[in-house]
Amino acid sequence: MILQALKEYYDRKLEEGLIAPDGWIRGGIDFLLELNFDGTIQAISDLRELEGKRKNSHPLDVPNIGNQALKHSNSGKDANLLWDNAAFVFGLGDKGDMRLQSMIEAIDNWLEETNDLGVIAVRKFLANGLEDRKQFDLALLHPEYGEILREGNVKVSFRVPQTDCKFVFHAPVVADALRKVGHGSTDDSNLPNRGTCLVTGAQAVTIESTHPVTKGVWGAQSSGACIVSFNKDAFNSYSKTQSLNAPVSKLVASQYGKALNTLLDSSRQCIHIGDTSTVFWSERRSSFESDFSFFFQEPGKDDPDAGTEKVKALFESVYSGAYYDDEGDTQFYILGLAPNAARIAVRFWQVGTISQFAARIKRYFDEFAIVKPPREPEFYSIWRVLVNVSTQDKSENIPPNVAGDFMRSILTGAPYPATLLQAVLRRIRSDTESRVKPVRAALIKAYLNRYYWVYPNPNHKEVAMELDTTQPSVGYQLGRLFAALEKIQEEANPGINATIRERFYGAACATPVTVFANLLRLKNHHLAKLDNKGRGVYFERLLGEIIGTFNEFPAHLGLHEQGRFAIGYYHQRQAFFSKKENEAVLN
Repeated sequence: MILQALKEYYDRKLEEGLIAPDGWIRGGIDFLLELNFDGTIQAISDLRELEGKRKNSHPLDVPNIGNQALKHSNSGKDANLLWDNAAFVFGLGDKGDMRLQSMIEAIDNWLEETNDLGVIAVRKFLANGLEDRKQFDLALLHPEYGEILREGNVKVSFRVPQTDCKFVFHAPVVADALRKVGHGSTDDSNLPNRGTCLVTGAQAVTIESTHPVTKGVWGAQSSGACIVSFNKDAFNSYSKTQSLNAPVSKLVASQYGKALNTLLDSSRQCIHIGDTSTVFWSERRSSFESDFSFFFQEPGKDDPDAGTEKVKALFESVYSGAYYDDEGDTQFYILGLAPNAARIAVRFWQVGTISQFAARIKRYFDEFAIVKPPREPEFYSIWRVLVNVSTQDKSENIPPNVAGDFMRSILTGAPYPATLLQAVLRRIRSDTESRVKPVRAALIKAYLNRYYWVYPNPNHKEVAMELDTTQPSVGYQLGRLFAALEKIQEEANPGINATIRERFYGAACATPVTVFANLLRLKNHHLAKLDNKGRGVYFERLLGEIIGTFNEFPAHLGLHEQGRFAIGYYHQRQAFFSKKENEAVLN
């Protein structure tokens, strides 16, 4: 299903002219060697383009044979056709002769006995260098480019000025060879590795033995990793080795590989959160596809309101059944990928209509709505939520697997992962300076409300956005009580450096009976120091109202009650600074 959806996405992008056709791949060239017909170097052109302070390869489609254009093995026998890095083009390193010979064999095997003058000139260039490396001195000892070329990493291709092609690989003979032979389109059923493609159902096609590599998954090997791979006998069945276990034609393997790499390379259709790289697309072009990333990623500093506008449009779209001018029944695909050694693991795979996902995402924002200070973001991105539950509030410390599990819950409507609640409670206990930030309170509220929506409990009352004095939860009321005691201490000691929050929050949240008796005795001392006797009466009345909601201090609070404690504390703190509460105090 995943490969089939990626293949369909490739077909769509090819029709739009936004992806490389079969036999080609989106790549880049740094330097162009201009050759004479006899294979000698005439000139060198630097095609690199300056972006900021960095020079990048000139982007263009390059021939892709055998799916190795993205990654070379250590054999030195997998050269590309009429282009490659300088190590292959000039035969550098210990395997220099083997690399040059591989470049020549690529021409002989794919173009056979061609009479194209440009191709012949490139073959002569390589053959001459194989016999005598001095043929390459004009390039490798070039005063400006020689040192860069000798490093062997830059991409090099060829041009023969006397021909009509800007690049030799643009010759018609190359395009014909890639179209006819490059992906096993021949009908000769006697060729090896023939079979039925599991993606398209096409029969008697050449099966890809090693699938293309995928680049752009955070944490995976920089050279790329495979989403389909078999490399040990234990993975093989019926004597089928490598990827013949999962028969996919060379054509489809190349197509889905291009589609996946295109998605991962897109800033609009790929988001990276924690250890999960998530790509998404629709069966046809849609506004939802273009805007999906705004719902989850942190807004950019240059346009901080862009994400907010997209979310507001999402809220409006739910009532119309579609997002902007999209059709609500358009299929939408979401694929979460994570690194796994030399392979890529599928963290989640979700398929649904645009209207279904729009409704689920709206529910996520509804659940995270909470009373907050004016400077807080109106909507919380997934990144901001996860960062605020990680150690030191750093993205590199986001707990493993939590990002993928969190995303899956949002997209499916399932309960949020229990590890998320555990992580936020640990962070609140360890963060003595901030404790219950608005985003952490919003997360706990969302977790509890969704959990009891899926698993109803008659004793549970939904956690509100703001202070709820009728909330029956003992944990919630104890959180309110702790916030009130802290407020009394702050007003009795203006400018105090540390309050009971720093020293007693953890114990009050987990084992209330051990600390509240002592805190209530201390509050009498603090109330006596208040200059405004009206404030003292207000606080006494407030404490009486809160304590009257429960019978005794519990010996222990479970995780859910600890979460309610945090929300009660947060709600009461916010209420102290609200206009309504201030007016009540003055009266």
